[in-house]
Amino acid sequence: MINFLKYRWLYFLISFIVISAGLSSIVKWGFRYSIDFTGGSNFEFQMNKVVEKSKIQKVLDLNKISVVSLKLQDKNMILRTKVLDQNKESSLKKDLEAKLKVKITVLRSETVGPILGREAINKTLVASVLAVIGILIYMSFAFKGFNFAFSAVLAMFHDLLVVVGTYSLLGHFFGAEVDTMFVTAVLTTMSFSVHDTIVIFDKIREYRDEQETLEIESASNQALTETMIRSLNNSMTIVFMLLALTTMGGSTIRFFIITLLIGTITGTYSSPFVATPILVWLEKHKQK
Repeated sequence: MINFLKYRWLYFLISFIVISAGLSSIVKWGFRYSIDFTGGSNFEFQMNKVVEKSKIQKVLDLNKISVVSLKLQDKNMILRTKVLDQNKESSLKKDLEAKLKVKITVLRSETVGPILGREAINKTLVASVLAVIGILIYMSFAFKGFNFAFSAVLAMFHDLLVVVGTYSLLGHFFGAEVDTMFVTAVLTTMSFSVHDTIVIFDKIREYRDEQETLEIESASNQALTETMIRSLNNSMTIVFMLLALTTMGGSTIRFFIITLLIGTITGTYSSPFVATPILVWLEKHKQK
């Protein structure tokens, strides 16, 4: 049996550093929001030749288009503007083709109003609160103790802070935007974190049922020793797949995959090194 809990303060220090960096980024730089939350139009055009950005900008200015961002990737143009109707979009496309003498193929065209953006935020918050309440109720009944549920939820919040804080850093340095795919990745991370924690907690409960006099710390170390390799093997299969998608996948899903990768890593870490030490502390406090 390996005494994993011997280094609990080191685990908490690592978590503190990572979360502090993320929270500092949120306070200082905040997030970059996609049209899913702010409202606007998003276009991706493919041109048959490379065109200078300044020439494209002149055409946009002549059409009085309020540009939020304009990116060129070889022959592809990614344009984000304030809300445009279908007629304005069609007119812009024709004007770009005429003045730039190019043939444009529309790869993506989407428009979201600000009302839908606010609705998406509200639904995300409601979904998160319902998930937390459901987890608390389920684990309290399943493990016949609130401490198990509370420890799992705290570890889940730990993972949430790591993912959200890291994404703020990605937004500032690499231009990652908060969109509905990011929300999906966050909710997936929350479920993965609790899933891995339940496996460890189930082993702890099993050992304590078999030996009623067994101390919670000893039971936890036994459970971690037995489940650690299985958890790592399970997580590494996911990590390798996500790494392959990050390097070989398209640009539209890259930050979504990176978020899942961060969530998988922190979820694997938090179950043994955050949730379990918290559970041990709570159970010891309860006995006193």
